[in-house]
Amino acid sequence: MKTLSSPRSFFLLAGLMLSLSLGGGCLAAPDAGAPGETLTRLKAGNARFVAGRLEHPNLASERRSEMAQGQRPSAVILTCADSRVPPELVFDQGLGDLFVVRVAGNVLNDQIIGSIEYAVTVLGSRLVVVLGHERCGAVAAARDTFAAAGQAPGHIQSILESIRPAVEATRGQPLAATSLANVRQAVDMLRASKPLLQARVADGSLQVVGANYELESGAVVFDEAARGAK
Repeated sequence: MKTLSSPRSFFLLAGLMLSLSLGGGCLAAPDAGAPGETLTRLKAGNARFVAGRLEHPNLASERRSEMAQGQRPSAVILTCADSRVPPELVFDQGLGDLFVVRVAGNVLNDQIIGSIEYAVTVLGSRLVVVLGHERCGAVAAARDTFAAAGQAPGHIQSILESIRPAVEATRGQPLAATSLANVRQAVDMLRASKPLLQARVADGSLQVVGANYELESGAVVFDEAARGAK
Protein backbone atom coordinates (compact mmCIF):
# COMPACT_ATOMS: atom_id res chain seq x y z
CA MET A 1 0.00 0.00 0.00
CA LYS A 2 1.30 3.44 -0.88
CA THR A 3 1.74 5.99 1.86
CA LEU A 4 1.92 9.74 1.78
CA SER A 5 5.64 10.31 1.38
CA SER A 6 5.94 14.08 1.14
CA PRO A 7 5.58 16.19 4.31
CA ARG A 8 5.27 19.26 2.08
CA SER A 9 2.30 17.74 0.25
CA PHE A 10 0.54 16.98 3.50
CA PHE A 11 1.02 20.44 4.96
CA LEU A 12 -0.17 22.03 1.73
CA LEU A 13 -3.32 19.94 2.13
CA ALA A 14 -3.57 20.84 5.80
CA GLY A 15 -3.22 24.51 4.94
CA LEU A 16 -5.93 24.22 2.31
CA MET A 17 -8.26 22.50 4.77
CA LEU A 18 -7.63 25.20 7.34
CA SER A 19 -8.25 27.91 4.77
CA LEU A 20 -11.53 26.33 3.70
CA SER A 21 -12.65 26.22 7.32
CA LEU A 22 -12.03 29.86 8.20
CA GLY A 23 -15.04 31.26 9.99
CA GLY A 24 -16.45 27.80 10.45
CA GLY A 25 -13.82 26.17 12.23
CA CYS A 26 -10.70 24.13 12.39
CA LEU A 27 -8.33 25.47 15.00
CA ALA A 28 -5.13 23.58 15.71
CA ALA A 29 -4.73 22.31 19.24
CA PRO A 30 -1.22 21.82 20.64
CA ASP A 31 -2.40 19.13 23.06
CA ALA A 32 -5.78 17.40 23.24
CA GLY A 33 -4.92 15.54 26.45
CA ALA A 34 -2.61 12.66 27.34
CA PRO A 35 -3.45 9.49 25.41
CA GLY A 36 -3.76 7.44 28.59
CA GLU A 37 -6.29 9.85 30.05
CA THR A 38 -8.30 9.83 26.83
CA LEU A 39 -8.29 6.03 26.74
CA THR A 40 -9.57 5.94 30.32
CA ARG A 41 -12.38 8.35 29.40
CA LEU A 42 -13.38 6.22 26.41
CA LYS A 43 -13.48 3.09 28.55
CA ALA A 44 -15.66 4.86 31.13
CA GLY A 45 -18.00 6.05 28.39
CA ASN A 46 -18.32 2.55 26.99
CA ALA A 47 -19.06 1.20 30.47
CA ARG A 48 -21.95 3.67 30.67
CA PHE A 49 -23.16 2.56 27.24
CA VAL A 50 -23.11 -1.10 28.25
CA ALA A 51 -24.96 -0.33 31.47
CA GLY A 52 -27.57 1.81 29.71
CA ARG A 53 -26.58 4.88 31.71
CA LEU A 54 -25.62 7.27 28.94
CA GLU A 55 -24.75 10.82 29.93
CA HIS A 56 -24.78 12.21 26.36
CA PRO A 57 -22.09 14.77 27.27
CA ASN A 58 -21.21 17.89 25.30
CA LEU A 59 -24.44 18.24 23.35
CA ALA A 60 -25.80 21.48 24.82
CA SER A 61 -26.11 24.70 22.85
CA GLU A 62 -23.06 26.07 24.66
CA ARG A 63 -21.02 23.19 23.29
CA ARG A 64 -22.25 23.91 19.78
CA SER A 65 -21.15 27.52 20.14
CA GLU A 66 -17.76 26.44 21.45
CA MET A 67 -17.24 23.95 18.63
CA ALA A 68 -18.22 26.55 16.03
CA GLN A 69 -14.93 28.26 16.90
CA GLY A 70 -12.76 25.18 16.38
CA GLN A 71 -12.34 21.52 17.13
CA ARG A 72 -9.89 19.74 19.44
CA PRO A 73 -10.81 16.04 19.35
CA SER A 74 -8.76 14.04 21.82
CA ALA A 75 -9.12 10.75 19.97
CA VAL A 76 -9.35 9.43 16.43
CA ILE A 77 -11.60 6.42 15.92
CA LEU A 78 -11.02 4.39 12.76
CA THR A 79 -13.91 1.97 12.54
CA CYS A 80 -16.17 0.11 10.17
CA ALA A 81 -18.99 1.88 8.36
CA ASP A 82 -21.40 -0.73 9.79
CA SER A 83 -24.54 1.06 11.02
CA ARG A 84 -24.44 -0.91 14.28
CA VAL A 85 -21.14 0.61 15.40
CA PRO A 86 -21.60 4.38 15.98
CA PRO A 87 -18.49 5.52 17.92
CA GLU A 88 -20.04 8.58 19.57
CA LEU A 89 -22.75 6.39 21.10
CA VAL A 90 -20.54 3.39 21.86
CA PHE A 91 -18.16 5.62 23.84
CA ASP A 92 -20.85 8.05 25.10
CA GLN A 93 -19.09 11.11 23.70
CA GLY A 94 -20.39 14.40 22.34
CA LEU A 95 -19.67 17.17 19.84
CA GLY A 96 -15.99 17.65 19.14
CA ASP A 97 -14.80 14.75 21.32
CA LEU A 98 -13.95 12.27 18.57
CA PHE A 99 -12.51 12.53 15.08
CA VAL A 100 -14.25 9.60 13.40
CA VAL A 101 -13.07 7.91 10.21
CA ARG A 102 -15.41 5.17 8.96
CA VAL A 103 -14.95 2.73 6.10
CA ALA A 104 -16.13 -0.82 5.50
CA GLY A 105 -13.76 -3.24 7.19
CA ASN A 106 -11.89 -0.42 9.00
CA VAL A 107 -9.21 -0.65 6.30
CA LEU A 108 -6.50 1.84 5.41
CA ASN A 109 -5.62 3.73 2.25
CA ASP A 110 -3.75 6.96 1.58
CA GLN A 111 -6.83 9.13 2.10
CA ILE A 112 -7.70 7.52 5.40
CA ILE A 113 -4.13 7.71 6.67
CA GLY A 114 -4.03 11.34 5.57
CA SER A 115 -7.23 12.07 7.50
CA ILE A 116 -5.69 10.53 10.62
CA GLU A 117 -2.47 12.49 10.08
CA TYR A 118 -4.53 15.66 9.86
CA ALA A 119 -6.28 14.94 13.16
CA VAL A 120 -2.98 14.18 14.87
CA THR A 121 -0.75 16.91 13.47
CA VAL A 122 -3.21 19.77 13.02
CA LEU A 123 -6.00 19.14 15.53
CA GLY A 124 -3.79 17.68 18.25
CA SER A 125 -5.36 14.23 18.73
CA ARG A 126 -3.03 11.95 20.66
CA LEU A 127 -4.91 8.65 20.65
CA VAL A 128 -5.97 6.54 17.66
CA VAL A 129 -8.31 3.59 18.20
CA VAL A 130 -8.75 1.05 15.41
CA LEU A 131 -12.16 -0.41 16.25
CA GLY A 132 -13.22 -3.66 14.63
CA HIS A 133 -16.42 -5.49 15.48
CA GLU A 134 -18.06 -8.88 15.64
CA ARG A 135 -19.57 -10.43 12.51
CA CYS A 136 -18.02 -7.85 10.21
CA GLY A 137 -19.56 -8.25 6.76
CA ALA A 138 -16.48 -6.94 4.96
CA VAL A 139 -14.18 -9.40 6.70
CA ALA A 140 -16.62 -12.27 6.10
CA ALA A 141 -16.90 -11.31 2.43
CA ALA A 142 -13.12 -11.26 2.08
CA ARG A 143 -12.84 -14.74 3.57
CA ASP A 144 -15.60 -16.16 1.38
CA THR A 145 -14.40 -14.45 -1.81
CA PHE A 146 -10.79 -15.56 -1.51
CA ALA A 147 -11.77 -19.08 -0.42
CA ALA A 148 -13.76 -19.38 -3.64
CA ALA A 149 -11.03 -17.71 -5.73
CA GLY A 150 -13.66 -15.20 -6.73
CA GLN A 151 -13.92 -11.47 -7.21
CA ALA A 152 -16.30 -8.95 -5.66
CA PRO A 153 -18.16 -6.53 -7.95
CA GLY A 154 -17.02 -2.97 -8.58
CA HIS A 155 -14.88 -1.14 -6.07
CA ILE A 156 -15.85 -3.58 -3.30
CA GLN A 157 -12.91 -5.71 -4.39
CA SER A 158 -10.49 -2.98 -3.30
CA ILE A 159 -11.81 -3.27 0.26
CA LEU A 160 -11.40 -7.04 0.23
CA GLU A 161 -7.84 -6.72 -1.07
CA SER A 162 -6.97 -4.59 1.96
CA ILE A 163 -8.27 -7.38 4.20
CA ARG A 164 -6.51 -10.16 2.25
CA PRO A 165 -3.37 -10.28 4.48
CA ALA A 166 -5.54 -10.91 7.55
CA VAL A 167 -7.43 -13.63 5.70
CA GLU A 168 -4.24 -15.36 4.62
CA ALA A 169 -2.78 -15.14 8.13
CA THR A 170 -5.80 -16.82 9.70
CA ARG A 171 -6.68 -19.60 7.28
CA GLY A 172 -8.57 -22.37 9.07
CA GLN A 173 -9.42 -20.08 11.99
CA PRO A 174 -12.82 -18.55 12.83
CA LEU A 175 -14.09 -15.19 11.57
CA ALA A 176 -13.24 -13.53 14.89
CA ALA A 177 -9.57 -14.36 14.40
CA THR A 178 -9.55 -12.73 10.97
CA SER A 179 -11.28 -9.63 12.31
CA LEU A 180 -8.69 -9.33 15.07
CA ALA A 181 -5.83 -9.84 12.61
CA ASN A 182 -7.34 -7.12 10.41
CA VAL A 183 -7.40 -4.69 13.35
CA ARG A 184 -3.84 -5.52 14.30
CA GLN A 185 -2.71 -5.03 10.71
CA ALA A 186 -4.15 -1.49 10.70
CA VAL A 187 -2.60 -0.73 14.10
CA ASP A 188 0.83 -1.87 12.91
CA MET A 189 0.55 0.10 9.68
CA LEU A 190 -0.40 3.29 11.49
CA ARG A 191 2.37 2.92 14.04
CA ALA A 192 4.90 2.49 11.25
CA SER A 193 3.47 5.19 8.96
CA LYS A 194 6.09 7.72 7.88
CA PRO A 195 6.78 10.54 8.09
CA LEU A 196 4.14 11.84 10.50
CA LEU A 197 2.89 9.09 12.79
CA GLN A 198 5.85 6.81 13.43
CA ALA A 199 7.95 9.45 15.20
CA ARG A 200 5.07 10.44 17.47
CA VAL A 201 4.44 6.83 18.42
CA ALA A 202 8.16 6.41 19.14
CA ASP A 203 8.34 9.40 21.48
CA GLY A 204 5.10 8.51 23.27
CA SER A 205 3.12 11.55 22.19
CA LEU A 206 0.76 9.35 20.16
CA GLN A 207 -0.81 6.05 21.12
CA VAL A 208 -2.39 3.69 18.57
CA VAL A 209 -4.50 0.87 19.99
CA GLY A 210 -6.75 -1.86 18.67
CA ALA A 211 -10.18 -2.87 19.97
CA ASN A 212 -13.20 -4.98 19.12
CA TYR A 213 -16.88 -4.11 19.57
CA GLU A 214 -19.28 -6.82 20.74
CA LEU A 215 -22.60 -6.32 19.00
CA GLU A 216 -24.90 -7.82 21.61
CA SER A 217 -23.26 -6.64 24.83
CA GLY A 218 -22.14 -3.26 23.47
CA ALA A 219 -18.75 -3.74 25.11
CA VAL A 220 -15.52 -2.57 23.54
CA VAL A 221 -12.71 -4.99 24.33
CA PHE A 222 -9.29 -3.44 23.91
CA ASP A 223 -6.64 -5.68 22.42
CA GLU A 224 -3.74 -5.74 24.84
CA ALA A 225 -1.46 -7.34 22.24
CA ALA A 226 -2.11 -4.42 19.89
CA ARG A 227 -1.59 -1.72 22.48
CA GLY A 228 2.14 -1.89 23.01
CA ALA A 229 4.07 0.28 25.43
CA LYS A 230 3.25 3.60 23.83
